[in-house]
Amino acid sequence: MHVTDVVRNLSTLGGAKWDVHIAARRLQAEGQQILEMTIGEPDQPMSPEIAPAIAEALARGRTSYSNGRGEPALLDALAARYSQRRGRPFSPQQFLCFPGTQTALYAVMRGLVQSGDEVILFDPCYATYEGVVVSSGASIVSVPLDAAGGFCLNIPALKAAITPRTRAILVNAPQNPTGAVLSHEEALALGEIALENDLWLVCDEVYEDLIFEGYASTSPLMFEPFSDRCFACASISKSNAAPGLRSGWAVGPEAMIDQLLPLAETMLFGNQPFIADATAEALKSDGATAKAMRESYQQRANRVVSLLDGRAGLRVNPPKSGMFALVDVSATGLDGYDFAMKLLRQAGVAVMPGTSFGGVTRDWIRLSLTVPDARIEEACRRIEAFAGSLSG
Repeated sequence: MHVTDVVRNLSTLGGAKWDVHIAARRLQAEGQQILEMTIGEPDQPMSPEIAPAIAEALARGRTSYSNGRGEPALLDALAARYSQRRGRPFSPQQFLCFPGTQTALYAVMRGLVQSGDEVILFDPCYATYEGVVVSSGASIVSVPLDAAGGFCLNIPALKAAITPRTRAILVNAPQNPTGAVLSHEEALALGEIALENDLWLVCDEVYEDLIFEGYASTSPLMFEPFSDRCFACASISKSNAAPGLRSGWAVGPEAMIDQLLPLAETMLFGNQPFIADATAEALKSDGATAKAMRESYQQRANRVVSLLDGRAGLRVNPPKSGMFALVDVSATGLDGYDFAMKLLRQAGVAVMPGTSFGGVTRDWIRLSLTVPDARIEEACRRIEAFAGSLSG
């Protein structure tokens, strides 16, 4: 059967990265009790203003066609939000609305790079980033994060990776899977590198509202000198515990947003007006849902550290944001994939192998913090016992 190069190139970059999660779901369907800690689906209820806003919008008949850019009320809410948070003015014309961050990233990358170009990704990175780049026809250049330093950026390595074919840098801050944040100095350095080398800087900022107490993350969008080189994508999936609504956006230079509009119209010609109305309300909310998640995830991360770090040869990377914790399992003699598969089959705990996110985390596993405290504690006890049986 004939398929295109895009389909062939993506064949190992999609669902194949989730086979431990898929195996766990299969075992559950067969009746086995599995402690699932794979995906980042918030266990906090959706922001309370969203459902009434959807119901009210539906009652008003907000089910007609939208436009390719987004509903006016949502665009206004986005402009107000970014102007307030980034400390400089943003206009509604700088935004495109999409069904989720993933679609926004795909559209932006598709519009900025093509075959023959190179895109720099940091290792580790979210599991779908490779596919976002490869689907554009561009090649990936991987730059390792500093695992010993908490997975911070390696600026010298980034500069050394730039070639005449480099067109863009894709950065996730706050970061999945590591929970690292972007310091002021790192954000400034990224912007300067993009400006000096005529590169695009594309930022996935979907975890912006889940930064733990005592930490901060700086967006490159805050720096006016880099405004013509920088895009950012985000959604309400994490901040408002609403991943199933698929409501996200891209923000960037107005001229380039205008250039991307026909692509957005070709892809989906606007999102649903009733969801756009609810998203606008969510963006104007007091942030109570995100606050509750931040506090819960930070407490759970601390609990994972206390239960696993230094036990049975395991080492936990304390996250500064997000909904995941990384655990180094190298002392057991297994890499992250083999550890995760055997842990699932022998201990009934499902985690993501670090191999799903890159080579740097080959010997790590990722635990989701979006499950009840009691389940996290039981999972950690099983992980310690399993690791102990290997090292013993």
